[in-house]
Amino acid sequence: MVAAAASDQHICELYLITPPVIDDVAAFAHLLDETLATGRVACLQLRLKDVPDATVADAAKILIPICHEHDVAFILNDRADLAAELDADGVHLGQHDGDLRTARTLLGHNKDIGVTCHDSMHLAFEAGEAGADYVAFGAFFPTDTKETEFQPELDVLTAWDEVTNLPCVAIGGITVENCQKVAAAGAHFVAVSSGVWDYPEGPVAAVEAFAEALANT
Repeated sequence: MVAAAASDQHICELYLITPPVIDDVAAFAHLLDETLATGRVACLQLRLKDVPDATVADAAKILIPICHEHDVAFILNDRADLAAELDADGVHLGQHDGDLRTARTLLGHNKDIGVTCHDSMHLAFEAGEAGADYVAFGAFFPTDTKETEFQPELDVLTAWDEVTNLPCVAIGGITVENCQKVAAAGAHFVAVSSGVWDYPEGPVAAVEAFAEALANT
């Protein structure tokens, strides 16, 4: 589980997000298997926007066993109902993706629920009070993966880490070159998509490079 990975003396870990488009699920599954086999990834979020539920479900049914083979939590983006139906390990909710308490009713208490909180400690505290297992802040750096109007300062991670034990995820434009900044500021996880999948030497080399950088923070 994602939340269980955080501790008072934490090493920031890699929270991997799938590419925004997966044209060939079988080919991606092979690549994912190689990437997770490194043992460098804590969880995978399947994030496919504007596609039919059946497409998401078909991908999830192929990717979940690969994640579990490598002891990696599988998180579905946006859809608590679909996450429950697929028996995913959790769901990640944006601010407009439904009520957290409803999601908890659907998923039960043994699944992870994360909430996007942009640059707001207030939203993060609300999520924690409602039972979130982790909160996410960002985007910390410019990113082409998704549009964002929020760019928090790094000190939101420091403040959050100082006042609560609830894990926080840093997201947005995070690369091998800048991940140490968010880790040093207090992030428990760095959420990365293009920084891994578009890495010049490939995703296996990327996650190894992230792991080395984060371990040396």
